[in-house]
Amino acid sequence: MTASRPELRDRAPIEGDNVADAAVVDVTGHSRTPGDASAPEAAAGDREPATSRWRRLRPDLLAAVVYLAGALWVTARGWRDYDGRLLGSRPNDQGFNEWMLAYAAHAYSHLENPFFTTLQNAPNGVNLMTNVGHQLPGLLLTPFTLLFGASFSYLLFITLNLAGTAYAWYHVLSRQLVASRAAAFAGGLFCAFAPALVSHSNGHPHITAQWLVPFIVWRVIMLARNGRPVHDGSVLGALVVAQVFVSLEILFLVAFACLLMVVAYLILRPREALRRARPLAGGLAITAVMVALAAAYPLWMQFAGPQHRIGHPGDPDIYALKVGSYARFATESLAGSPTSAKGWGPNTTEEASFFGWPVVVLALAAAWWLRREMIVRVLAVLAVVGAVFSIGNTWTVGTRRTSVPAPFALLTDLPVFDSVVIARFALITTATLGVLLAIAGDRLARVRASGTAEARLVPRLATVAVLAALLPILPTPLEARGRVPVPHFVTSGAWQDHVAPGRTLVPVPVNGMTSLYWSSAAVAGFAVPEGYFLGPVSPTDATGRWGVDPQPTAKLLTAVFRGERDTTVNPTEIAQARADIRFWKADAVALPDRVRHRDELKAVLDAMFGPGRRVDDVWLWDVRSLTR
Repeated sequence: MTASRPELRDRAPIEGDNVADAAVVDVTGHSRTPGDASAPEAAAGDREPATSRWRRLRPDLLAAVVYLAGALWVTARGWRDYDGRLLGSRPNDQGFNEWMLAYAAHAYSHLENPFFTTLQNAPNGVNLMTNVGHQLPGLLLTPFTLLFGASFSYLLFITLNLAGTAYAWYHVLSRQLVASRAAAFAGGLFCAFAPALVSHSNGHPHITAQWLVPFIVWRVIMLARNGRPVHDGSVLGALVVAQVFVSLEILFLVAFACLLMVVAYLILRPREALRRARPLAGGLAITAVMVALAAAYPLWMQFAGPQHRIGHPGDPDIYALKVGSYARFATESLAGSPTSAKGWGPNTTEEASFFGWPVVVLALAAAWWLRREMIVRVLAVLAVVGAVFSIGNTWTVGTRRTSVPAPFALLTDLPVFDSVVIARFALITTATLGVLLAIAGDRLARVRASGTAEARLVPRLATVAVLAALLPILPTPLEARGRVPVPHFVTSGAWQDHVAPGRTLVPVPVNGMTSLYWSSAAVAGFAVPEGYFLGPVSPTDATGRWGVDPQPTAKLLTAVFRGERDTTVNPTEIAQARADIRFWKADAVALPDRVRHRDELKAVLDAMFGPGRRVDDVWLWDVRSLTR
């Protein structure tokens, strides 16, 4: 069937080739495509009987149901009370993402800029491109956010990311790379439910939203295979533009992995790779033009717009993994524990490498068994480079970092590389091991199909070994904790009588997370001071830092909240408070009932702004006369 294709007729067989080399090898050209339109059933033209169609779709539906069940298992504790609980070990990250989803719903429903806003960190604002603004997911989730709130949308986002990523890999693997649906199912399961994406579900939906990744990788391969640069480049361009508005960081890692794939193929089969270079380059040019036209403004905002930042705060190796982490078990794995990963990675969200030693042994055995297949060699290169880069700038021994330079030190200061969280290079390793697992399962299915008693025994033993290796890394449900309730004054919409559109409501105490939770509950209906975001150090220094330095009044109120000072304020502090209110462009200051040292805070605010009045479940100070 495929041998008659024009791009394959002039290609001589190469030792080690088989239909397995299909997809990635042919960045080359030799490919088994189960879903190809040239298949007899697609070419026949007859209407497919309903029973046959159901039989064909049944494995896909079963896979989707199992993946969704797995995602619900991981996020189950959050669904018990999505408004009253924070899911995972990084509550601030959840607050950040809930606000981004709330602002997206606000921006789309009010036709405001989805890439920059002053509704957080008033009045200077936040660059949403350099802070993962969730433009595309936020648009898709806007109806849910408006109906059920940002906390519901966040939990739905996290859940569907796992199920959608698994199914996307299953779809591409089963249609383009392997004949065995079971093998494709296992590959998709690993890509989405290995420790990498489960750990990032603690608060990083932009990392777990990888449902476009398999399609982008496959379309890059199709550029070299089909010889239709305009068509294939346009399809790839549409996917890349969409991914720009999901996560630029994941797009960068995908692009880097594709570059490694091409370089590996160039080294392993230079003549074949050079022959395929022309259609690949032509298609990529089409893709580049589409991205430049469709994403010019967002990309300008990312790299040169107001409040853009360069690099990541602190030493890059703070966010790196340790070599030994690949053989250890993640916190949220069946064989893991609260301390199993401690000291081996930066935090509980970045456990992208914790496969456990059985999976490492399994991967090495599979790679050795299939070493003659070109696709496996290419996958091995990707897996090793991803793992080595995730270690950071220096090598490690145990949990100790040495002074010996590691390969990533050569790239650490390059643009974009300096902004990537180093541990996330291990996401490349996770995806390649998932594909390797699918290929190995497909080859075992072929061996079993040969029919001999020995051929039936070997796959059974191998299946037992695979299950034994994967069982310890099955995910456990993420933890959940209660959250501080947002005042009814905010959730009921009563704030609208006291704060004009675009103006600021100042929650007390003034801190980034309180601001975000209140604003999220109001679907970003009012501006808030401070926040939780990445921004530049100063207007003249774009080096990245977390948040901003609090205004003097914010520091004073925080000290009272912590019991670190009394309620006496002098005329200078009162004058500063009123200057800060003008700086924030505030219409009102609100003190909730349920806050530590409430009476002391009220006394200070009365001294600063005059007597407050009770409104719903907050004390409110109308400061409009001070700012207008």
